[in-house]
Amino acid sequence: MASRYSDLAGQGVFITGGGSGIGAALVAGFAAEDARVAFVDIAEAESRALVSDLDGKVDHLPHFIRADLRDIAALRSAITEAAAVLGGIRVLVNNAARDDRHDLDTVEPDYWDDNQTVNLRPHFFAAQAVAPFMRQAGGGAIVNFSSIAYLLNMGEFPGYAAAKAGIVGLTKSLAGRLGPEKIRVNAILPGMVLTERQKRLWIDEAAIAGGIERQCLKRSLTADDMVGPCLFLASEASAAITAQTLIVDGGML
Repeated sequence: MASRYSDLAGQGVFITGGGSGIGAALVAGFAAEDARVAFVDIAEAESRALVSDLDGKVDHLPHFIRADLRDIAALRSAITEAAAVLGGIRVLVNNAARDDRHDLDTVEPDYWDDNQTVNLRPHFFAAQAVAPFMRQAGGGAIVNFSSIAYLLNMGEFPGYAAAKAGIVGLTKSLAGRLGPEKIRVNAILPGMVLTERQKRLWIDEAAIAGGIERQCLKRSLTADDMVGPCLFLASEASAAITAQTLIVDGGML
């Protein structure tokens, strides 16, 4: 595949939750742009299989680091390792998330806290940890993955929806703080993306059909549909764009 964003070639890119789903598509997408990619995930088998699959297909084989993002010390260590391996970090993609369903009447404080520890807290601490490396590089781009879920009044995951709304607020605050240092921060809000996990756990054929019916574009969304928007926001093609949210949902009504 021909490079679409040549300025990403050779740049250090750090991606969270890169072992499967949208994250795996992002790892492959940045690698195809000749970027130097490192990613973290707790799913070791899937992550190593992804690296193996890309071997021989890209110039710079992605570097996998196993880390649980609930452990901030491990996240910081992974970012330090990635910067050393990649020769710096110019792009951060905060992708990792878990959209587990949970009911209002049964959620306890420990569950709520753990949910935010996965879905919101790492976005901040990853940004904090990469900022010094971006300053050294003279600038950078952070792309935070949120979701349209919090816009749709979906009642089956209040903790997840709260985290995804919080990511938008965090994006705008970080953009204000880091903009003077030539670091841009934007967010992508995916719609109903049919990853294997979604199809296995939450979405059946009726739900897929219902979602497509609500979209202007009458087709399913895949993880690959998130790659182009993310590459754009990470590249100099969006050099004057920060503090923005980009909805990628096929035009859901």
